[in-house]
Parts: sequence; C-alpha cells; structure tokens
Amino acid sequence: DPWRSGPVGHPWPGDALGPQGTHGTALAYRLVAGGRPLGTLVIGRADTPGVPGTTGFPDEITGLVEDLSRRVALAIGAARQYARQATISAVLQRGLLPGAVAEIPGVRSALVYEPRDKGGPSGDFYDLFPAGDGRWCFAVGDVQGKGPEAAVVIGLARPWLRLLAREQYGVPDVLDRLNQLLLDDATEAADAAARALVAAGGPPVAPGDGPQTRFLSLLYGELVPFDGGVRCTLASAGHPLPLLLGPDGTVSAVACPQTLLGVVEDATYVSETFELRSGDTLLCVTDGITERRSGSRQFDDGDGLAAALAGCAGLDAELVAERIRRLVHEFGPRPPEDDLALLVLQAE
Repeated sequence: DPWRSGPVGHPWPGDALGPQGTHGTALAYRLVAGGRPLGTLVIGRADTPGVPGTTGFPDEITGLVEDLSRRVALAIGAARQYARQATISAVLQRGLLPGAVAEIPGVRSALVYEPRDKGGPSGDFYDLFPAGDGRWCFAVGDVQGKGPEAAVVIGLARPWLRLLAREQYGVPDVLDRLNQLLLDDATEAADAAARALVAAGGPPVAPGDGPQTRFLSLLYGELVPFDGGVRCTLASAGHPLPLLLGPDGTVSAVACPQTLLGVVEDATYVSETFELRSGDTLLCVTDGITERRSGSRQFDDGDGLAAALAGCAGLDAELVAERIRRLVHEFGPRPPEDDLALLVLQAE
C-alpha cells in the first residue's frame, strides 16, 4: 500500500534517546486528505538497551496509530483549506472598500463598518467619492449572500457605480443601468468565483446547483454643495430607507421603497431631492442595523432606529455614528449576527 507502512526497524537518532538508544521500532503512516499527500506521521519507541529489535508494537497500538493518522490528516487538510479560503477572502476584502472616504466641502461625514466575519469579506459595502463638476456620490449596499461570491458582486458594483457617476448619469439612471449590469454579468461572475473556490480546495458545488441570481440592495445618492447648504438626490433600491434628523430633533424618511437591484428586467427607479441645511443629519444604514435581534424583537421595531436618531439631536456626525453603533450593540445580549454598516452625512 503506497499510502501506509507498518512497523519498520531503522537507525535511531542517538542524541534523542541517549548514548545507548541507537535503534528502535517505528510506525510510519502517510497523511492523505482529499486524495492529496500531506506528509508522514511517525511514532517510535526505543529498543531495550543493548538488545536491538526486541521492542515492537501490539496490534491494538497499531490500530490506534492508524486511526490517529487519519484524524491528523483530516485536521491538516481542513486547516489548509481554511487558510486558502481566508487568504482569498482577505485579498478580496482589501479590494472591495475605498482606501479613504472623500471629504466633501460643507459636509461632515462619519462611518461605522463592522463585518461579522473579521477574516472574510462582508456582504455590506459603502463608498463616498467625487464625481466631477462639484458633485460627490455616496453608496451603502448589501449583497445577497456572504463570502467570496458576494465579494465578486461588490467588486463589480463599486467600479460600475463610480464609472456611471463620472459619466454624468443621474441617480435614477445609475440604478437603471446597474440593475441591468447585475442581471447580465454578476451571476455569471459569482458562479465563476464559486468554481474557483472549489479548485482552491473549497467544498464542491452540490449536484444540480447552477448559477444563482445575485441581487443587491442599495442606497445611492448625489451631493452638490452650495452656499447655505447641500442639495441631496438619492434613491433606495430594496434598502432600509435613509433618515433625516433636523436640528430640532424631528426625524423623517427621505426616500420611497423600490425593488432590489438584479431581480427585475427593465426596472425603472425614481429619486428624491431635498436640501441639507446647517445642522441637518442624514443617516444611511444596512439591514444589519435595522434587523439586529434581541429574542423576537428587532432594533427597528416601532421605528426604533428613528427614535435612536432623534436622541442624537445636537451631536456632530462622529458622535451620532458612535451612539447608533453603541445602541445597536447594547440592544441584544449577544454580538450582532450580521454585518453592520452606517454612514452619517451632516451639513455644517
């Protein structure tokens, strides 16, 4: 059997067993997982001093060592597979998010981004970037699913958003085109990523599993500063609605619900336009915030997020973001079970 050998006699390292221990008996088993050799497990014992070949292994010990070798091989194989997937995830994660959030004249911004899996890519993403001609654009989104397949969709959506914005497309047109791009390309790309993971040692695709539609919820907007305020145009595609906090503590939703991206062919989207005046605060979140659970309750039950935001009146953007983050964490006895992302934009 090329994968296994029984007890064999061989010269023994004298330094390890003392000056009299020059021979011994060993069990050597090849470690194999997934059809791939990983190494060899060797367990030995020294002969009786001065009487070579007198010490062997009983059959029950041989069986135990053989079982141990199988378990060790499975553990090493699983660890290597996890390390490969963690490396892939880390590389993807570094490419998914902007290196820095753009600074907007007349606007203070703050961000909270907490992926549930610290070692892998999140399904949530954000962006805030200049689009030319005095325009800045922002996005907060959430891709269906997790892991590298979701990361591929984010890796497509973010550059598409930037390209469309810089080509002077308005907010509704950006969503219309992004919806079609997701329908055309994202499913195929995510399926290719799943196959690549299998090739890298990941779990095989189950029989009958074909390409799955990858849909995206997205809040996307455009900011144009002017003397005395900031004009904001935004739209929500299947995403938690943004909330506007006034200096007096009033809170209102400033978008209408619309369908997810990547679901309906030829969907058309509409936008809302309003002005952010001094002290106005816009809060954008993902469903990891609104659907944070404590038993049967969710954080946004009974407009809980709006109530939390109302309590932030008079705070600057960073304090608003930190207060909401803290309230979300304190809402349940256990850590959040989903990714958390929130963006605060405040007119100076």
